[in-house]
Amino acid sequence: MTTASENWWNPETYARRRPNLVKRTHVLNGIRQHFLDQDFVEAETPALQISPGLEPHLQAFETRLTTPDGRQAQLYLHTSPEFACKKLLVAGEKRLFTLARVFRNAEASSLHHPEFTLLEWYRAQEGYEVLMQDCQDMLRAIARRLQQTSIIWKGQQVDLFQPWEHLSVTEAFQHYANIDLLATTEDPWKPDAGLLAEAARQQGIRTAEDDDWQAVFTRILLEKIEPHLGYSTPTILYDYPVSQAALSRPKPSDPRLAERFELYIAGVELANAFGELTDASEQRRRFEADCREKQRIYGQRYPIDEDFLAALDQGMPEAAGIALGVDRLVMLFTGAEDIEEVLWAPVRPGQSLNDADSR
Repeated sequence: MTTASENWWNPETYARRRPNLVKRTHVLNGIRQHFLDQDFVEAETPALQISPGLEPHLQAFETRLTTPDGRQAQLYLHTSPEFACKKLLVAGEKRLFTLARVFRNAEASSLHHPEFTLLEWYRAQEGYEVLMQDCQDMLRAIARRLQQTSIIWKGQQVDLFQPWEHLSVTEAFQHYANIDLLATTEDPWKPDAGLLAEAARQQGIRTAEDDDWQAVFTRILLEKIEPHLGYSTPTILYDYPVSQAALSRPKPSDPRLAERFELYIAGVELANAFGELTDASEQRRRFEADCREKQRIYGQRYPIDEDFLAALDQGMPEAAGIALGVDRLVMLFTGAEDIEEVLWAPVRPGQSLNDADSR
């Protein structure tokens, strides 16, 4: 593991990391080849956006654009290429993928880096179930390229070629936490925080008086469920409560749920997928709710991308889309336990952070 005091370019440090970086190249080549073989086009989307993404807990990097005549505009480095990709679906693309450099502030851990690589792909006129098969096919294709049949991470072996586990969120809460999740969602859009908190406390999970339903849901997921996911084979955790829909659409057969799934391997969340919401008015409602929540929690808000809503209003086709963390994928294939071990040139705050703290 590279420590904060080590220079990543130190020859000895770099030599230790280089096998991971070579394998990273093979993984990226495998991703591209897989999608090109499936008649996808590779899109390049701009990192500079009017809106960086509106999930309440995401923190963006801000910058200013200056025109030649001196006018200025507030812009952000995107946290995901999602808005641009969906505009391309409106424009007429049917299958596209992008390997985007994305940016998230206030995130740093063994699994998080402020600048990282996100793979996103989208299929028009297809459902989110097809993306589940895509995940399986792509990871197996990469494994064959690397001459691997399994992933070994933190001493755990995950077989990519055995049948994958498919587990609904409600099944996972019942099995691993002994909680009837849907009993707390009589009103799907305003679930009962008190009921869920009481159920959590009965399972030994600490809650706070001011916890909302989402906070309790996330704590149960982190403490009771995620540690069991993606061992022996990968796990697809699907059909989230609709209050956790993000940019996904409600499930037609059960409006309490959303067409959303996440992929886990060895307890690591690797991908997040949606049956995409195409209703512009509903998307605006969710954006505005997210902005209010960010204002409540952090005292700030980001602008809504009106151009994105205009594209949805013009007519985005039915579609499914997914985002997968490439750096985490490389970590799993190499066995690296820290994200910096699979980055060519990690971002370090250096002395400037200390200088700022001392002022």
